[in-house]
Amino acid sequence: MPSIFTRIIDREVPADIVFEDDTCLAFRDIAPKAPTHILIIPKKEIESLDDLSEEDEDIVGRCVAVVAKVAAAEGLSNGYRMVVNCGEEGGQEVPHLHFHLLGGRKLDWPPG
Repeated sequence: MPSIFTRIIDREVPADIVFEDDTCLAFRDIAPKAPTHILIIPKKEIESLDDLSEEDEDIVGRCVAVVAKVAAAEGLSNGYRMVVNCGEEGGQEVPHLHFHLLGGRKLDWPPG
């Protein structure tokens, strides 16, 4: 069964999309942990960081560049955080690689 993110890519599930190109999609998280909480996902189904292949390097690079592009578009000039959770103990809830863009307030450290 496709993940919720694949279903968003396929437009089977609605999302507040803020950016899209041929490689990735960015949309607002439905349970935000900061005033700005956007998820950037590759359109290719990659389960997690542990499942990357060499051919995925360009995809991941593009997703990271999109994080910066979306952060600028959202006005996060005072800073932001990019988070990638990997695996159950790492906090990954959806089995589709995704990058969290968090900002809009001072973020604490450590996060977990």
